[in-house]
Amino acid sequence: MRSVMSQNRSKTKRSKAAQQRAQRSNGARGTTPRAGTGKAKVKPAKASDWIAGARLRTLPLAIAPVLIGVGAASVADGPGVWHPVRSVLCLAVALLLQIGVNYANDYSDGIRGTDAYRVGPSRLTGSGKARPRTVLAVALAFFALAAVAGLALVLLTQLWWVLLVGAAAIAAAWFYTGGKRPYGYYGLGEVFVFVFFGIVATAGTTYLLSGVINQEAWYGAVAAGLIACAVLMVNNIRDIQADRAAGKRTLAVLIGPIASRVVFCILLLLPFAILAILALFYSIAWLGFFALLLAVPACIITITAKTSKELILALQLTSFTGLAFAIALGSAFVF
Repeated sequence: MRSVMSQNRSKTKRSKAAQQRAQRSNGARGTTPRAGTGKAKVKPAKASDWIAGARLRTLPLAIAPVLIGVGAASVADGPGVWHPVRSVLCLAVALLLQIGVNYANDYSDGIRGTDAYRVGPSRLTGSGKARPRTVLAVALAFFALAAVAGLALVLLTQLWWVLLVGAAAIAAAWFYTGGKRPYGYYGLGEVFVFVFFGIVATAGTTYLLSGVINQEAWYGAVAAGLIACAVLMVNNIRDIQADRAAGKRTLAVLIGPIASRVVFCILLLLPFAILAILALFYSIAWLGFFALLLAVPACIITITAKTSKELILALQLTSFTGLAFAIALGSAFVF
């Protein structure tokens, strides 16, 4: 009898030890659910959740390069020449792609388990409020709408080769966090953001409207791209710890929090040096320096921030810096 009881106690101890090892292993692999989720029933996503999923604070990044591109086109075409339909279509493509990539990121990060570590606002897929397939379908719908708007532009301009650029933009939007080797997980996010939200969006708008890409478009494209990179950088600074735990190697993760904050300030303030050059030829462009009232606080907050809420505020200020900058520069080109 004593032998049986001893064996039972030994089995119980081994079982508890195995459970403890499994729990520690799960925690190390990041399989532990986010705090507050557990096994509790999650309410289905409401309209407000889907609107939040579109991440409206990022939309100024889509509007800014188009405004600059339209202004640069007015310089190329001369006063009094407008292309309202094509301008609206360019804006539609930019906005639809931005919303599409936001939902695509929500889907891809959610199914990878990256959002299990998330410290920012919860997402549709990661929180369980929406089915992954539904989020994917919404993302693809916005990509399709962007493609339709882009096709309309091609039909109006007869520039058929632009379809390749549009296809590349949609592919870049998807593979940012989608696919087997998403480039956003290997420190290349800022590179593609600079190219597509800076160069392609700005210079592309000018070309589709006027048929040329002038110096104003190139200068504006670089400025818009740098500010877009700053937005991505401050977003990734907020998520450094979570991304590192999830194995997402953003540029902020690779260079560390201190260097990331310095790089953010450089990205955000350098466009004002470009603005100073352009203001020598377009006097109204000096109004763009009022955007420093948003940019400087964003830099101060980012450098001193200790909480994610502070960095979210910095992100919002950075996004609106880009919009204010673009309104001033685009207006300077037009008037």
